[in-house]
Amino acid sequence: MTKTTKPASPKSAAKTRRAKLPDNASQKIRPIQIDLPHQLTEQFRELRLPSFRDHFQEAAAQAARENLSHLEFLSALTTLECEARRDGRIKRMMTRSRLLYGKTWGTFKFDRLPLNVTRQLETLRDGSFLNRRENILIFGRPGSGKSHVLCGLAEQLIQQGHSILFTTCNLLVQQLLIAKRDLRLSKLINQLSSFEGLIIDDLGYVQQSREEMEVLFTLLAERYERGSVLLTSNLPFSKWDQIFKDTMTTAAAIDRLVHHSVIIELNVPSFRVETAQNSKSKGLSPAPKPPAPNP
Repeated sequence: MTKTTKPASPKSAAKTRRAKLPDNASQKIRPIQIDLPHQLTEQFRELRLPSFRDHFQEAAAQAARENLSHLEFLSALTTLECEARRDGRIKRMMTRSRLLYGKTWGTFKFDRLPLNVTRQLETLRDGSFLNRRENILIFGRPGSGKSHVLCGLAEQLIQQGHSILFTTCNLLVQQLLIAKRDLRLSKLINQLSSFEGLIIDDLGYVQQSREEMEVLFTLLAERYERGSVLLTSNLPFSKWDQIFKDTMTTAAAIDRLVHHSVIIELNVPSFRVETAQNSKSKGLSPAPKPPAPNP
């Protein structure tokens, strides 16, 4: 009668394997050392989280000192990242806006305006008119501050995350004409539609041809109820036929701009003229020219 052998149990097999190891094996095996700061730095770089990458060690040390929870530590890092991205986005939007340098809300002299006009402008700072696709139409004589106040308003709106583009009417018309010539007018209008607000400065200062006004009307018609137009002009509506050259086109343009709009009139003297008169009354003269260099 043959004797059957029982298969070795898993426990005994494990003991057998352990028995085969040399006595000093446990001293030779070491856990793999990971440089966590370096690893996290590279991972945050790969994930494109620059604020995490630059501040996680500092935030971890602060969390240890103040006994912060894991969620509080993560929240602090995430807040830094969000703030940095928002600041970067606003800087890019300010660059794209092409606003006039130095024409800010803080540098505009509101004390020159009637109180009701100042209050009217103040209500626009929340940007809700952009959400309603309303237009802002500002009229006034040259030097009354139309361009300045619109640039200042745009600066405030961009700080809130709204996208604004500033351009003069003459430059815009020339860009539209070139795009029409190159058969890409629709593409340019679509690019302009990506801005919530389009500032068209100095409508009526330069007399345009019929072809130039046709492309401008095309833009206004395409933008109607799709995006806000912020416009300045020294000509009242009654003289806009000088701009669009045609009674029907003029009426159609006014109708589209006025339908959803806020109209502001700056009936104040020219700031530039006032400044010149004040300087003259105070006996101030222009700064002398520097002497010509010796040959």
